[in-house]
Amino acid sequence: MIYVLGLGNVLMGDDGFGPTVVREFSATHVVGADVEVVDVGTPGLDMMPWLYDAHAVIIVDTIKSDARPGTLRVYDKKEILHHAPSVRVGPHDPGVKEALLTLEFAGRGPRDVVLVGVVPGDVGMALELTDPVRDAVPAAVEVIAGTLRRFGVPVAHVHAEPGPAPWWQDRHV
Repeated sequence: MIYVLGLGNVLMGDDGFGPTVVREFSATHVVGADVEVVDVGTPGLDMMPWLYDAHAVIIVDTIKSDARPGTLRVYDKKEILHHAPSVRVGPHDPGVKEALLTLEFAGRGPRDVVLVGVVPGDVGMALELTDPVRDAVPAAVEVIAGTLRRFGVPVAHVHAEPGPAPWWQDRHV
């Protein structure tokens, strides 16, 4: 199985990048049954079930960097595991590296991992992405499509009419 996982809290501004990207990808692309595209929210170490014995995993999330907000970076498994895990400072820190290291030690980690990350501008209480991060969404969607194709997965682009706003942006809720 191949997973495309959107990580983030949609109530925290740019932290909602991962869920926004996977929602956009699902609306504009069709993939086979061997690919599951999921908004996993803020799983912490609960990432392990999504990584356990997976063939490949694409993770979409915000990243820490000195680059300008909206800058998109793509990391492979080797780059993710290269540095020691950082101290987790909050209950919704992803724990991606910790989960990967645990599964690698057990011999059950995914063969391929790609992290599609964006540098956030504001992760305070907000329901909208900042302009630079929102502008990075289409590029992140194309990185996902290209990565899946590189993994040998057929990916079809479909024209999608704009759907209703996601629940977190629906003003009528």
